[in-house]
Amino acid sequence: MPAYLYILRLKSGNLYLGTTLNLNQRIQEHFEGRACRTTSLDPPLKLVHSEPFATFKDARKREDQLKRWTRAKKEALLSGDMVALKKMAKSRE
Repeated sequence: MPAYLYILRLKSGNLYLGTTLNLNQRIQEHFEGRACRTTSLDPPLKLVHSEPFATFKDARKREDQLKRWTRAKKEALLSGDMVALKKMAKSRE
């Protein structure tokens, strides 16, 4: 069963990252204010990004990775600016 990482843009302008096995259902729950405290207090405006994964574990690993990114790096991903994204990537050497 595929799993998904997703990013919502909230009314405040903040980004919310999550993972799910059923993307459509989970997004609907967020928009109805039933998914979590964060999106019930700061409603989502739109789904801005999603990535499919073979397993839920892989989706969670990606979520954990993106949560460590700066806001600028996340925005570069969302805008598709791969040049800026690569410039912001830190060397692991």
